[in-house]
Amino acid sequence: MIIRRLPETVVNRIAAGEVIERPASAVKELVENSIDAGARRIEVTVRDGGKSLIMVADDGSGMSRDDLELAIERHATSKLPDYDLSAIASLGFRGEALPSIGAVSRMSITSRAAAADSAWTLALEGGRKSGPAPAGHPAGTRIEVRDLFYATPARLKFLRSERSETQQIADAVNRLAMARPDIAFIFGDETRARIRLEAAEGDLLEGRLERLAGVMGKEFAANAMPVDAERDGIRLSGYAGVPTLNRANAAMQYLFVNGRPVKDRLLIGAVRGAYADFLSRDRHPLVALFLDIEPRAVDVNVHPAKAEVRFRDAGLVRGLIVGALKHALAAAGHRASTTVSAVALGALRSTPGAAPWRGGGGGYGYSPRPMSAGLAEQGAAYQAPLAGALDLPPGARVPTEAEAAAATEEYPLGAARAQLHGTYVVAQTADGFVIVDQHAAHERLVYERMKKALAADGVARQGLLIPEIVELDEAAAQRLVARAGELAELGLVLEGFGPGAVAVREVPAMLGRVDAAALVRDLADELAELGQAFSLKEKLEEVCGTIACHGSVRAGRRLNIDEMNALLREMEATPHSGQCNHGRPTYVELKLSDIEKLFGRR
Repeated sequence: MIIRRLPETVVNRIAAGEVIERPASAVKELVENSIDAGARRIEVTVRDGGKSLIMVADDGSGMSRDDLELAIERHATSKLPDYDLSAIASLGFRGEALPSIGAVSRMSITSRAAAADSAWTLALEGGRKSGPAPAGHPAGTRIEVRDLFYATPARLKFLRSERSETQQIADAVNRLAMARPDIAFIFGDETRARIRLEAAEGDLLEGRLERLAGVMGKEFAANAMPVDAERDGIRLSGYAGVPTLNRANAAMQYLFVNGRPVKDRLLIGAVRGAYADFLSRDRHPLVALFLDIEPRAVDVNVHPAKAEVRFRDAGLVRGLIVGALKHALAAAGHRASTTVSAVALGALRSTPGAAPWRGGGGGYGYSPRPMSAGLAEQGAAYQAPLAGALDLPPGARVPTEAEAAAATEEYPLGAARAQLHGTYVVAQTADGFVIVDQHAAHERLVYERMKKALAADGVARQGLLIPEIVELDEAAAQRLVARAGELAELGLVLEGFGPGAVAVREVPAMLGRVDAAALVRDLADELAELGQAFSLKEKLEEVCGTIACHGSVRAGRRLNIDEMNALLREMEATPHSGQCNHGRPTYVELKLSDIEKLFGRR
């Protein structure tokens, strides 16, 4: 075979395939150039998902005629003044974006430097240049990319639908916009603007939360906890959602390094590790984290797409993220997501089999006529329950009105009023009421006690008068006996009792009376699922969660008023008590105003 040197146009098209994977890649590169140029307003317009047209216009510093001609040459850039790849302070630096895009499309660039009298335009078609020529244009740069991948039809065939490609572009714009709340971003097609984010005013934290609300939704902003930590010159800031605000995938996890959006396994793993105590394995939190680090301590020159990074001290970065997130979660206390009550109200409004109610009239359902405020008050008084109409169990103690009023004002979770179906505790707050799942709440409380005891002096144990023999299959018994030493640190002492059984001699004292056989069988299943390549302390959330579940107040157990109030007070004093060990809410809070809307009082 004869070795031949490839033509320059073919070389450029091959290189373009590494940088420009799809229309969203082109948009990302062009918007990054606009940000590096100091733009304060960036507009992106696309047609056919970016295949027919991509237009990016900014009000940045612009380019002179000489700079414009150099910008389309491969590896020509203004962002490495000292040619030092170890200290990259800009988003772009490789000098590949414009020549790569021009090699596979029909591209035109029109730019005017801020102090220049006129603008210049230049065109590239499949890598062939024409121009530059004088043009009329305000200060800044406008780049139009038409017929993307026309020069590489094979790549064009693998693009997805117009809707899918447009969504990918929107995601790329959103990610860049989240890191720069001081810049206005507009993205749309020929029919409408899909993204319109005005430049935020005020300090960085307020502006950042406002921008995050515009991208991730108001629900995130209402349920986000601030994150701010620093260690060895590395600073982590941003916001993290409470655990009860979660999704089935990690699409709402945004991570930035020195303002650059990245998708890094280390960072994603650190987020999962921080939330491991609070979410089941198939649920994912919502976070937006910004890492500021010395440029020499991170390598962004890993891949042409610049989406991956490498840290000099990866352990330090991971420890900072996990520690900062856990601190923010602890500061949230018993707080649960506001979306929990919204979901509950939505379920009430759409009860199957019930006729929908429309307050403003409509074709069906009850539609009350407006009434005066005085008549509404009289109606409410008439509908109030008669004194003594509520039947209570014999011996039940009801707090006095003074006690209840004081508790509703003093405590966030209010004063216990009743228990429903032996499972749910109802408490009255100052402006509504709270419904608590007693088993889920107590499970979290026991779990937190176990973690605290284990970190201090170890979990106290209570010996059984007669050891309990639990029969298992031989493999399950062997798994438990192999981990007997670690289980003893968690308060469970057992030993082998023949080929297919174990003898339980001691159980965690904090569990009280517990079904040791059921606990041991569940732990055996847990060990089978987790495998052998870990220590139980590393998987504390799974093992302690199983133990705590067996030691918590069961659904169906009757509680008196004092026990209910004790549960509420401990929830208020215990971090993370707003959700159980699997991320489900332990309580739902409903405001009186929302309930009044359900009944047409408002």
